[in-house]
Amino acid sequence: MVRALSTAGNPPLEIFLLPLAALPFPEIDPVLLRIGPLAIHWYGIGYVVGILFAWWYAKRLLSNRRLWADGIPPMKPEDLDDFVVWAAAGIVLGGRIGYVLFYDLARYIEEPLAALALWEGGMSFHGGLLGTILAMILFSRSRGIRVWSMFDIVAAGVPVGLGLVRCANFINSELWGRTTDVPWAFVFPNGGPEPRHPSQLYEGALEGLVLFIVLRILTHRFLKLKTPGFVGGAFVAGYGLSRIIVEFFRVPDPQLGYLLGGWLTMGMILSLPMVLAGAWAMATAKPSTSLAR
Repeated sequence: MVRALSTAGNPPLEIFLLPLAALPFPEIDPVLLRIGPLAIHWYGIGYVVGILFAWWYAKRLLSNRRLWADGIPPMKPEDLDDFVVWAAAGIVLGGRIGYVLFYDLARYIEEPLAALALWEGGMSFHGGLLGTILAMILFSRSRGIRVWSMFDIVAAGVPVGLGLVRCANFINSELWGRTTDVPWAFVFPNGGPEPRHPSQLYEGALEGLVLFIVLRILTHRFLKLKTPGFVGGAFVAGYGLSRIIVEFFRVPDPQLGYLLGGWLTMGMILSLPMVLAGAWAMATAKPSTSLAR
């Protein structure tokens, strides 16, 4: 707000100006399509497209024998067809349970049935990751597939879905960033009048585009799929680092706030073990001469 100087005989004028750095928030309906009572949200589409892309991309990796030790892929394409259902269950159940436990446990203790209201939102990436890891372990053992190779092939395509979901967070005007005066700041509809970092887009760029490119280089340039565990470790560590960086620009969930000194967040706490675990996986990964079942 800027107060104009009053001139003789005239009352002072109040002139409200938006900060020059603020960009207008795009008017995109979070609901792509409505069919009667059914509403198809961009957020849900992000998950569906992400899962389908990871499935398609993993099958492309399997078909490229140059990427595998002795030219032998660790599983059949049909195995991935069956695993899609397991992956979807792990993501949804793990993501929801993780959100309940990590981010809003007090509320769901008071309202247990609210945990079933998935349409209200509330998913945790870290919970979804744990759910998917459990699904991969169980599925791999049931099919006689090397677990580390399963981790690698699934992880290679996951960043695309992460990027899409973060873009959906931006469309939903949620998980926005701290106030700032950078030229690319946005005034979010539900974020007050101050311009804010588009932290969802930062996260989508790092977790989505950058991480996908890094993993692509590892799989196709350095042939790290021949070293079981390395690509999966790179994904886990890469996501953890990306999330920690973005947390410095992102506003934490209101029910949690900052946990220490006005800067530590739950996202950082949950991501640090990922960095350590991913680094350990890469450091201990060993080349395999054959991944045949």
